Amino acid sequence: MKLICEGLDLSDAVLKVIKATAVRTTNPILEGICLKASEDTLTLSATDLEISIEKTIPADVKIEGEVVVPGKFFGDFIKKLSSEQIELTLTDKNSLKIKYTDSEGYIQCMNADEFPEIKDLVDPEKVVINRKELRELINKTIFSVATDDARPILKGCLFEIGTDSITSVALDGYRLAMCKKPIKSSTKEMSCIVPARTLGEISKLLEGSDDDDIEVLIQKNYLMVSVNNTRVITRLLEGDFINYKQVIPQSTSTTITINKRQLEEGLERASLLARMDKNNLVKYEIRDKLLTLSSASDIGNVTENITVSLEGKDIVIAFNARYMSECMRNIDDEFIKINFTSAIAPCTIVSTDNDDYLYLILPVRIVN
Repeated sequence: MKLICEGLDLSDAVLKVIKATAVRTTNPILEGICLKASEDTLTLSATDLEISIEKTIPADVKIEGEVVVPGKFFGDFIKKLSSEQIELTLTDKNSLKIKYTDSEGYIQCMNADEFPEIKDLVDPEKVVINRKELRELINKTIFSVATDDARPILKGCLFEIGTDSITSVALDGYRLAMCKKPIKSSTKEMSCIVPARTLGEISKLLEGSDDDDIEVLIQKNYLMVSVNNTRVITRLLEGDFINYKQVIPQSTSTTITINKRQLEEGLERASLLARMDKNNLVKYEIRDKLLTLSSASDIGNVTENITVSLEGKDIVIAFNARYMSECMRNIDDEFIKINFTSAIAPCTIVSTDNDDYLYLILPVRIVN
């Protein structure tokens, strides 16, 4: 194998695919990046058997070939050469010679025959969606997935695909996030559970132009998305997702309409003290046309008053400050509605204009 490529292209490609390398594994090949030179391209691949990422860049290929390099070291080395033109040559001793300007380095490589084959989806189902809509669908729900291993199925987002829309749902036992977006087309109504880690990488790839459409391909237990010569393939999570519709309250006793920015800023200030308490608790007292946020710790206390529009009964309730703040960060609307049922039942946060999203948060019991 012998080729010449631009250091900036190679560095960018390594940065993308290295996210799929295994971190703690007994199989060293999964910590590597496979380099495959053919025709006028260099394809970099990495996989930990759950997620695979491939990136293709232009290259002047002198001799075609394939080899696996140690991922972390290769990535750190190439990152320092982003402004150089790089020549890669595989030697007879299975080491990769990296030549740049008047200097060179050598990396001992692994055999490409031992590298797992990247799954190729054959005749998959297809969903076509606007790039911006897919990015928002992911970002508005992914923060609510479970992070512990107690219920692995909750470490992903449920995708429910209809004829004209797609809904993403995430929950962790304390909160729920749901977002609905229109799609251009789909070959089949279906549902699947996509690992949050994969969705995070896809979201990063979707940054940039908002005008083009993206194809999401689904086949049995796999999902694939291709963006700008980068391919992400993931195993889907297997099992039954929680029946989230049963969790959402069907009636409310109190509804407030509030300026989202004022609530977000008030929460930020109240959270400074709340974070010092193990429950991270902020109390919400709604009376007449006023929401009073309060928090306290050994250092002191904070009280924030925000004018609201109130329908229904007065209520006093408390929430984990982080859960509410993370919802606010993912809402773009000027005004939002918050619906309450009782001091011990979850609240829901929705748009005043449409049904694009719904957030649900369980309260924290207040000890008097």
